[in-house]
Amino acid sequence: MSIEYTDVQLDALRELANIGSGKASTALSMLLGRAVDISVPKAHALSFADAVEAAGDHEQEVTGIVLGIVGDLDGVVLLLITPEDADTVCEILGVEPGSEYAPSALGEVANIVGSSYINALAEMTGMAIEPTPPATATDMLGAIVESVLAGQAHAGDVALMLDSELAVEGSDCSIAFMLVPSEDGVGELLERLGLG
Repeated sequence: MSIEYTDVQLDALRELANIGSGKASTALSMLLGRAVDISVPKAHALSFADAVEAAGDHEQEVTGIVLGIVGDLDGVVLLLITPEDADTVCEILGVEPGSEYAPSALGEVANIVGSSYINALAEMTGMAIEPTPPATATDMLGAIVESVLAGQAHAGDVALMLDSELAVEGSDCSIAFMLVPSEDGVGELLERLGLG
């Protein structure tokens, strides 16, 4: 069974993602002491295979940082960053790239950025939700996105991906940002927005 979302529903979810991304970019900007630009969020309702494909070059090596969402909404926030951009973020933070502290620093960045996003969703929808501690892995993009989506597989065969890009000014550095709610979670979000 496949679930379809209307244009109005996808627009509303895009707007949610836009506000969440705005909060996340503000948090990242404060953390790094630099301006951060956000791309216009995209909302895709895709089959799992298409969702992995849509994430980008699935052979590209990336670091993925996952925060689970618990409470009134099940889902995950996934931040994706290339090894070069991860090194840049570490350098901006004054952490030696590749050192034993680098994964922890990236996890903390994800924690602050992801929590800001999740808190914005909670404020807008009135949901009681909170993030789980971040988990960090470096692998091929396809493998990371596939494992994150597989964690949501019980929810059906459609992945709703709300994604945007946070670009740090003064460096060639960006973080891709994705919210993947469970299918029930999407229904709950739309319900709270009066579009269920």
